[in-house]
Amino acid sequence: MKILVQKFGGTSVATPENRRLAACKVIKAREAGYAPVVVVSAMGRTGDPYATDTLIQILNSVDKDVAPAKREKDMLLACGEIISAVVFAQTLKALGCKSIALTGGQAGMITDSEFTDARILEIRTEYLHQLVREGYVPVICGFQGINAPENPHESHAITTLGRGGSDTSASAIGVALKALAVEIYTDVDGVKTADPRAVSHAKTLDICTYAEVAELAHQGAKVVHPRAAEIAMDHDVPLWVKSTFTDDLGTRIAHAHATEGTGDYGDLLRRRVTGIASTGRVAYIRLDIADSSHKAIIEREVYRMMAQAGVNIYFVTYSPTALSFAVPKELYPVSRDLLDGMVIPVEHPEPDADGRMVTYYIFKYLDGTDLAYRVQRPLLRSLEKHAAVIDITASAIENCTMVSVVASSHRRVPGVITRILETLHKAHINVYQIADSEMSVSCLISEGDVKRAVQLLHEQLFDL
Repeated sequence: MKILVQKFGGTSVATPENRRLAACKVIKAREAGYAPVVVVSAMGRTGDPYATDTLIQILNSVDKDVAPAKREKDMLLACGEIISAVVFAQTLKALGCKSIALTGGQAGMITDSEFTDARILEIRTEYLHQLVREGYVPVICGFQGINAPENPHESHAITTLGRGGSDTSASAIGVALKALAVEIYTDVDGVKTADPRAVSHAKTLDICTYAEVAELAHQGAKVVHPRAAEIAMDHDVPLWVKSTFTDDLGTRIAHAHATEGTGDYGDLLRRRVTGIASTGRVAYIRLDIADSSHKAIIEREVYRMMAQAGVNIYFVTYSPTALSFAVPKELYPVSRDLLDGMVIPVEHPEPDADGRMVTYYIFKYLDGTDLAYRVQRPLLRSLEKHAAVIDITASAIENCTMVSVVASSHRRVPGVITRILETLHKAHINVYQIADSEMSVSCLISEGDVKRAVQLLHEQLFDL
């Protein structure tokens, strides 16, 4: 049985016309001898009636001061995919194709109990195999499952898999069913060298490795969720990214070794840059620490407090007298409040020149947002006879973003980083920080410069 998993995104199922085009892809696969299993996202995007973001807005509008419970939030968010699956199954039936709509739980998707960000534990495939043998095309709700029966009162509660969860569902179902391939249908014709909204002439890649597409996704490209690519990579299930609205072949995603002996393998070896991506609104925070001997202790406490507050940090920079890092823009108010007036005591192994055994460090902002500092600092004056009290100044650059060049061979090709920086500097785009990994080079820049940066880097680097 040649099972083919076909996943259709929100735009592909948003209108009757689009659903009919998507359904024709399913019927065409069936006529070619495949047994299609369909996974669907919620209809449309933000603002559309049944889109996930619209459902979130409805829930949050009840009372902004009362946060919804994650369990109930998952119950609501699952509705978008349920509506989509039922309507799409009916569309197939109207075209003469035997079909049945299934929730994630009905399809056998079992997860842990981390509501809104659940992880798949197993997929029980017996019912899916039965339906396929009986000639049905199952249409499965992506993005959702049910939890394992840990608590008798919470067993089989609806869970959702987090952002990009429908891609993850499709990839995991493809693995569980031992599908020949998983096709991800969207509104672009494959994996692009840049977001076509920024670079209209961005090229479509014929072939891409799992690692490359996962890195593009991590750096902000929204074509395939990184978890979906990683699941397929771990189990060597071929992925395809295609357009619902054209008959183009799309982009094949596979291991590089799977293409050996073909022209695709040569293309992968010759390609130096895979694509340009951008992601996130971030704030960049710098802390000036005069005493380098205490810097490690201060850093550890800052990281600990950020972790306890649920703040992710990245782009960490070390220097003898400063600590810099980026935080997501939506978490910057939490970070700012956490640092403002924060006091870190550091005990000395030996008395200092004045006989003091402890130093108190207190954080203040240079831009005048240091309200807590102004309350806390006078309270420490009574300690200054017995302990040192030192200010740590904090500054922040808000409204930043990251632009990343995904280039798996950049460490083997001299001049890539130089060309990136020269391109941005010539355009008078300030680079606040740069970081690289095995797969990419990322620059932190102002949010207002991101589109121009992507365009210029695409123009320069694809001539390499």
